Amino acid sequence: MLIEKGMIVKSVAGHDQNRFYVVISADGINARIADGKVRPLEKPKSKKVKHLAATTARVDAEAITTNRQLRQVLAAYNNGRREENIE
Repeated sequence: MLIEKGMIVKSVAGHDQNRFYVVISADGINARIADGKVRPLEKPKSKKVKHLAATTARVDAEAITTNRQLRQVLAAYNNGRREENIE
């Protein structure tokens, strides 16, 4: 699946595996992802898209302007309370 801006993705490789992020931008090879805590909006992580698994969930990336909003969106995913279809 193509990784696009606003998607909620799961890291499947690296020291951050099994954590969820929101895609801030993507160019086909790399995606810039943030979670609002370890990786704030001001300093997103660049990660290869082959190391990410897309979920069916999306958020309006333009509406999320603070790290607090970003953490609130991802809280249900990172705390294991929410199951999403991961492709």
